[in-house]
Amino acid sequence: MMDYDYMKPASMKEVFTLLKEYGPKATLIAGGTDVMVNIRNRELSPEVLISLRGLHELRYIRKNDGYHIGALTTHRMLEQSDMVKGELSALHDAASQLGSVQVRNVATVGGNICNAAPSADTAGPLLALDATVVLEGPDGRRSVPIADFFTGPSKTVRKGDEVLVEFHIPEAPGRFGSAYWKHARRRAMDLPLLGLAVGLALSESREIFDARIGLTVAAPVPMRAHKAEEFLKGKPLEAEVLEEAGEIASSEASPRDSLRSKAWYRREMIAVFVPRMVRLAAERIRDK
Repeated sequence: MMDYDYMKPASMKEVFTLLKEYGPKATLIAGGTDVMVNIRNRELSPEVLISLRGLHELRYIRKNDGYHIGALTTHRMLEQSDMVKGELSALHDAASQLGSVQVRNVATVGGNICNAAPSADTAGPLLALDATVVLEGPDGRRSVPIADFFTGPSKTVRKGDEVLVEFHIPEAPGRFGSAYWKHARRRAMDLPLLGLAVGLALSESREIFDARIGLTVAAPVPMRAHKAEEFLKGKPLEAEVLEEAGEIASSEASPRDSLRSKAWYRREMIAVFVPRMVRLAAERIRDK
């Protein structure tokens, strides 16, 4: 391991002061489950680590004019929240499958998103839930739709003097459900070959009122399958409709070959899992 200084500010004001002082020499760290691995792999070489772990005010899950999730909320907190499980089911699905319990106890949702890996487990659900990212800097706060947050692998619109502080998820109108599938080789700690999340709103007659599809490991950045979403709107919840939506979503994706999976396989699995996740989201609406 390389040498670096470790600083643990107690307030956002201190964080901004340190970011201004050290600039690109500094890296923010929360749970550290991504940052420390990247340092070990020589993908990061900071001279200073600025820890956010002392900012306890960024660790919360609240419902007030939608849902508010602090950036330092751990995946274990999401997993154990009855509100998240019942009302933001796709996010619960993802959080409960990330790593091990030990990892989930320290890994934060803000860190998972700021790491901006195409495989980020919580990215697909947050896309399907139409989340907004709240960033804070010395000049105040700004909000960015999560669909616009990622600019490339490990790259985001976050400026060097900004900190991701919160996710805001609007409360969906009417009969809404969501689901996420992490497609991996084994039921153990593993990166997904593909991640697929669906948010679904149904009318009383079970016509699809709204649909959102979030895909990960399907492009250089986590993405929404907008054409498939538009195709589903106003359609009945029928097998033929869902299968065609899966094919459309598959055609929108631009996966790549990797050591873990071939692009053609990822495309085929998108076509398979879109109908399955739409059905699961619909079942959860019925169960409510």
